[in-house]
Order: sequence, then C-alpha cells, then structure tokens
Amino acid sequence: MTVDGLLAEAVAGLTATSDSPRLDAELLLAEALGRGRTWLRTWPEATVEDPALARFRGWVDRRAAGEPVAYLLGRTGFHELELAITPATLIPRPETEELVERALTLGGSLGGPGARVLDIGTGSGAIALALAAARPDWHIEATEASPEALAVARANAAELGLEGVALHAGDLFADLAGPWDLVVSNPPYVAADDPHLDRGDVAFEPRGALAAGPDGLDCLRRLAAEAPGRLTPGGWLLVEHGHDQGPAVRALFTAAGLDRVATHRDLAGRERITEGRRPAP
Repeated sequence: MTVDGLLAEAVAGLTATSDSPRLDAELLLAEALGRGRTWLRTWPEATVEDPALARFRGWVDRRAAGEPVAYLLGRTGFHELELAITPATLIPRPETEELVERALTLGGSLGGPGARVLDIGTGSGAIALALAAARPDWHIEATEASPEALAVARANAAELGLEGVALHAGDLFADLAGPWDLVVSNPPYVAADDPHLDRGDVAFEPRGALAAGPDGLDCLRRLAAEAPGRLTPGGWLLVEHGHDQGPAVRALFTAAGLDRVATHRDLAGRERITEGRRPAP
C-alpha cells in the first residue's frame, strides 16, 4: 500500500467523525513511519509495509471511534513546547495559549524580574511550563490534585529542562501560603450534565478536569473566594472559562473585592478569559 493510498483510505474512514480527517491521517501515518509530514508529501508513492501499516490502521480505527490524536501520539504542541499527554490530562487547546499570552502581559506589568506565579490545576504542566520557558526569571509554582496528571507534568518539566518549576500535589492552593503576584488557572468549568462531555475528544478526557457542578462554576467560585487572600497587593487572578460564563465570573470577582475586572475574547470572538486585581494600598 502506498502513502497516498493509505492516506486516502484513512480520510474516507475519518470523515464522519473528525473535523480534520486529512490532518489526522497525516499525523498518524508520519508517526507510524517515524517520518515528518513533509516526507509524506515528497514520497506519495512510497510503499508502507508492516509493522508500520498495521500500527497506522490500528490508530485510524481508534481515531474513527473518537479517540483524540493527542492521546494516540502521546504528545501535543503547546505555545512552542511539545508536551507529553496521557488520558490523565486535558489536551491543551488554543484558547489556553491565549491565557498564557495574557499571563505574560500581566506578569510583565508587575515590574521586572522575580514575579511569583501560581498555576492552579496544571494538568500536563502546559501553562506553568510555557510561562517558565518564556520567563525564566519568574518564580513559578503549580498545583495538581490528580497524582497521574502531576506525574505527567513532572515528566514534561524534566524533558524540557524546566525542573525549576515547583510542582505540588493538592487541590487549588494546596495549603501553600503564597503570596503570589499572579494566580492563573484553566479550571474545570463545564456543567456536569452538559451533553458536550460525551462528544468528540472531550468524551475521552478526564471528567474531573472538565466538569464543576450543576452550572460549571463550582471551581471558579472557590478561586474567586480564596485567591484575593493569596495575592500580593496589586496582584492578579486570571482564569479561563466557558464562552457564556463571562458575566458570572465578573460578578464573582467583583464580589470577592477584586478591581480592574475585565474579560477578554478568544480568537473566535467569545468571552473566554477574565482577570481581576487585588487592590493596591
């Protein structure tokens, strides 16, 4: 079977379940062959034989059943990093890269090096490690309640040479005292009965990292209530949330005594990131 023939076969099998069947097929075949996607396009008539052939078709079958490509490959790209990913961790998304960019902007406004930053619910370590790679002069900590996810974050930190990020086991602030200049989080924010939890890639991701009570706001309520006491005066709380949760999150931040509360839209124009500052004296 040739490269082109296999890709055509895979695309036909993935069209009904994937939004990007060609991309998925190319990523999986390149991995099965140990080649880059450019090689596939350069050598479309190359013959693919076992064991690569069997490996590729097995992955295509699993992808057709809905399993995310990131889990099949065991890695994904995020903010110029390549991260190991397992079913114990969420798959980082473009919206969270925007959260990182906003964190870098806010952290840069705090006045020079040495900013103290906490990433809550780090999962694979995506946010904390992206910030550490961009700002090695910051003091970055992260917490994670899932032991399995924390192990992935630690492995990613070691692989990337970012062992200076302090990774802690525990829920939310994990009994850490702080204070921090910036607390950032992509917390669970989906309603527990949301039908989207059983669809697409999300159906394979850890439910505890996605769902947060009847309205999806349970974790965000706790963050808003607890963060002000853990921030330095003038420090910021920055969170990702659902596209329809902006008004509720702004109200939570304001009720908690934060000022300069504002929501930013993602690249699709949806309210996605809200920030608030602990008032300075």
